[in-house]
Amino acid sequence: MKRIFAFLMLFMLNWGLFAGGGQDKTTAKPEVNVWASGSDNVRMIFEKLVDAFNKNPQYNKDFTMVLQFIASGGGTQSIENRVLAAYQAGQKNTTFDIIEVGDTQMTVFLQEGGPGLLQRFDPSKIPNLAGVSARPVMGAEYYVPCRGTTVLMAYNSDVITNPPKTTAELTRWIKEHPARFAYNSPDTGGAGGSFVSTAVYNFLPRESLMSSDEKWVSRWDQGFGYLKEIHPYLYKSSGRVVYPNKNQGTLDLLNSREIDMTPAWADMAISGIKNGSLPKSIKIYQIEPAFTGSLMAFCIPTIGRYPEYAHAFINFMLSPEAQNILLTDMAAIPLIENSKLDPLEAATVKDLKVDDFRTISIGSLGTTMNRIWNETIATLP
Repeated sequence: MKRIFAFLMLFMLNWGLFAGGGQDKTTAKPEVNVWASGSDNVRMIFEKLVDAFNKNPQYNKDFTMVLQFIASGGGTQSIENRVLAAYQAGQKNTTFDIIEVGDTQMTVFLQEGGPGLLQRFDPSKIPNLAGVSARPVMGAEYYVPCRGTTVLMAYNSDVITNPPKTTAELTRWIKEHPARFAYNSPDTGGAGGSFVSTAVYNFLPRESLMSSDEKWVSRWDQGFGYLKEIHPYLYKSSGRVVYPNKNQGTLDLLNSREIDMTPAWADMAISGIKNGSLPKSIKIYQIEPAFTGSLMAFCIPTIGRYPEYAHAFINFMLSPEAQNILLTDMAAIPLIENSKLDPLEAATVKDLKVDDFRTISIGSLGTTMNRIWNETIATLP
């Protein structure tokens, strides 16, 4: 009889392990999922952030945060497509508890998901938000910013002591210093893409920056005319103008002193200067009108299971601990006051104000712009 009882107990225990994934549902902490995507460095940073959150009793006592990461360029279904598919299928209580999104994803969720997809966040449950002045340009009631990123001008201060501050000054500098400026082809990296879109949208009204309406394409001629104007004065190799491949391509030229100035992602330039892959003589600043940048933000889908816990994680992400991790390990532009950050790290971004970022979200028009650039600018002699 004892053997039968023991057998039954073992059977029930094993069944429980398989059914519950090895957790005792009466005692285990709930698992809350944060979804993010991007390159491998983003994954590593999020792993560090999630680990720090799970170890911080000030912000988390009741649950365990788990990272769900989708690598960019892997051919897998994007986070936004997965969320939209689940929402449109009427699914509830999914693992989409909290999601980090960029400008394009914000637009997709609002336009294709509609008002029922995302939960309005409760500011009273995110007290650290009071110290953040930056807000997304759209859906401010649904998206909580967590870090900033933007394209800046990088230059060699050994050669340039007074860099051009405006587009007009930059244009004059490019013409007076032929072959010393470059931007990468826009379809190979966002730094060049930002330069091209900024050049085009400098001639258009502000509202066009956040519109995917095809009507704006007919008004791009002036901007592309400007790109044609400066083309003959850009970096040359073997006597021909060359647009380097990828964001790193122009930084490599800057590092080797083949050029003196180029648009670059802030995080790439700052990281390069810090780790020594770029010399200390390389400086960064924002030109006026500014190149485009963006706020990365969190949203809480209504189909997730734990909105209360999602608020707790967002609050942590705006804490000095999390913002210092983002700044130190990712060179992300922090959203809180510099006085709350590590002084040495904060010095690298002291002149960058997230409130001044110029964001752009034009949807599929970005693909159209790249195609026109390849047809009209890349083919110039």
